[in-house]
Amino acid sequence: MRDGILVLYKPQHWTSSDCVAVCRRALGVKGVKKVGHGGTLDPMATGVLPVFVGQATRIMEYMELDTKTYVCAAKLGVTTDTLDIWGEVTSQQPWEQVCASGGPAGAGITKASILEAIASFHGEIEQIPPKYSAVRVEGRRLYEYAYKGKEIDFAIKPRKVFVDRIVPIDVDLETGQFAFEIECSKGTYVRTICSDIGEKLGCGCTMTALERTAVGPIRIEQAVISAEDVKTMCGEGTGESGDQAEAGSVAERLERMLLPADEALVHFGKITMPAERAAYFRMGNSVWMTQVEVTEETDPEVAGLKNARGRDYALLYRVYEAETGEFLGTGYIDTTEGRLKADKVFAERR
Repeated sequence: MRDGILVLYKPQHWTSSDCVAVCRRALGVKGVKKVGHGGTLDPMATGVLPVFVGQATRIMEYMELDTKTYVCAAKLGVTTDTLDIWGEVTSQQPWEQVCASGGPAGAGITKASILEAIASFHGEIEQIPPKYSAVRVEGRRLYEYAYKGKEIDFAIKPRKVFVDRIVPIDVDLETGQFAFEIECSKGTYVRTICSDIGEKLGCGCTMTALERTAVGPIRIEQAVISAEDVKTMCGEGTGESGDQAEAGSVAERLERMLLPADEALVHFGKITMPAERAAYFRMGNSVWMTQVEVTEETDPEVAGLKNARGRDYALLYRVYEAETGEFLGTGYIDTTEGRLKADKVFAERR
C-alpha cells in the first residue's frame, strides 16, 4: 500500500474524526495504521478534507503554514449561542425592523454598510474563540464546559489570526442574508467573523452555511470521494459486512485515488541531487550544497516561521533524486556548514 493524500469531501453531520475513522477502517485491510486529517471542520460545515495515509501523515506538520479558503453564508438580525444557525437562538427581530433601525448610530443598514463591514476583517485581526470550540482553557476544551452547562467564569483570551482575502459574493438587502469567500490562517473562526460583522452593524448576525474550498494547494475540485461514499463502499451503508476480497478491493480503489505526499508542499522550494548523493540522503545523512541543485526557491512568505524542531521554514526544501524524479523527503539548509540536512526522509533505503 503506497502512502499519499486522499482528498475527501466532508458532508454535514460528520466530524473530521469520523472521516478519518471510516478511511482507517477501509484501508486497514492493507495494513495501514496511520491516518490523519489536514484541518478540523465543524460537524455542520462541508468541504474539502485532506486525509493523510501512511508515511504521508508526517506531512501534516507542514500544513500549519497553509491558509484555508471558505465560502460562508450568514443572516443578519439573528444571534445564537454557537454563533451559527444550528445553535439556540438568543435574539431575533423582524428583518424590516432591523434594517431600518440597525447600522451605526441607528442610521439603518444599507448594502454599502454591509460590504464595508465585511471588508473591515481583512488583514491581522483579533478573535475571541467561541465557547463552542475546541480551544483548550485550563486543560479542557471550551465546548466541554458549554455542553455540560458549566459557567465559564474565566476570561477567554483573544487570539491573533490573519485574513489574506475576504470577498463579498452576494448581499440580499430584502432578507438580510449575505455570502462571502474568505482565505485565512489556521485557527480562524469564520462564525466569529459573522458574529463580529453583526456587532459592527448593530444588529447581530449568525452563520448559516460554511463550505471549505481549499486547504493550501489542495482544492475542492480535487475531492475524489465523499466520506459517505467510503462508508458505502465498505458495506457499512447497507449493513453488509463484505468478505476480505471485497475489503481489499475497496482499499485498492482508494489507493488509486491518492495524491503524492509532496503535492501538499508547494510552499517549499525544490532541490535535486544525483543518485549517488541520494543514497546518502535516504539514510538521513547530510549532503554538501555544492553537490545538489536548487531548482525552485522556497516561498519567502514562510520566512521566520519554524517547525517543531526549530528549523526555519524558509530553509526547508522538497528533495528529489535527479535521474528518477523520486521524492526523497524534506531537507533544510545549514547555512553555517553549507550542507543540506534531512528533516524528514520518505524514500526507502537502497
